[in-house]
Amino acid sequence: MAPPRRFVPSTSLLRAFEAVCRTGSTAAAARELALTQGAVSRLVQTLEGQLGVALFRRERRRLVPTDAALAYSRDIRKALDLIGRASVQLRANPGGGTLSLAILPTFGTRWLAPRLPRFLAMHPGVTINIGTRLRPFDFAKEGFDAAIHFGTDDWPEAGHMKLFDEVLVACAAPDLCRGVTAPAELARLPLLQLESRPTAWDLWFRQHGLAAPAARGMLFDQFATLIQAAIHGAGVALLPAFLAEAEIAEGRLARIAGEDVRGLGSYYLVWPEAEAQHPPLVALRGWLAQDCADLNH
Repeated sequence: MAPPRRFVPSTSLLRAFEAVCRTGSTAAAARELALTQGAVSRLVQTLEGQLGVALFRRERRRLVPTDAALAYSRDIRKALDLIGRASVQLRANPGGGTLSLAILPTFGTRWLAPRLPRFLAMHPGVTINIGTRLRPFDFAKEGFDAAIHFGTDDWPEAGHMKLFDEVLVACAAPDLCRGVTAPAELARLPLLQLESRPTAWDLWFRQHGLAAPAARGMLFDQFATLIQAAIHGAGVALLPAFLAEAEIAEGRLARIAGEDVRGLGSYYLVWPEAEAQHPPLVALRGWLAQDCADLNH
């Protein structure tokens, strides 16, 4: 439900208020806004009357903002900045819309980025701005319209669409693979680990009817560096199949003994529930659903 009209002041009132708080005087605010000091003072008074709250103390013909006004001005500054950026984006792209998408770094570079040109060709009016986030965040604070999430459909106050399940492939540099013919033999090799998948090797060994070894290898915070370490012989990597494909095809990594196993999570597109019908998001959601259909069968 929309708030009462008196709690949605006009931008002219808010700009005058924010400028006085930020610059420290009506004179400076007037210069910035190309108004007279009297006009700025009247705009501030009108805002106070509309809200029913005193925002300033009058001290020797100066307006001194209250603590509450300073906190309010920070929120108003963010809102005005958001309006400004939305207007710039509209002017730059009047035929479509903009989607701000948070991605997991390696997923974004290895899976999503190669596919995006096809989406953009199908939707020439849509612009996608991309940022990297490793963990769930507050959509309202971060300013993203959607995100790629790994795990379960547990992102709070968000809509979810599963892209595909994670399938894990054990692989290593070809030289390291030589002579390894059974899953149990991996226990004697360095097992590279990822911070976000702390139980992945336990799962892999359990799926092969084995107890996981206590000894492990290096710990990484991203797949990209883990993959490079595996390529150069630092140990065995347990990689999502979509990340291992290119390296295996090019001979830089080889599958090592054992079957692929289903991981403990899936990849999801998530979005704030209030933005579910944002046109660029609807377009991306529909395209991803079609693109991932074969991966879920």
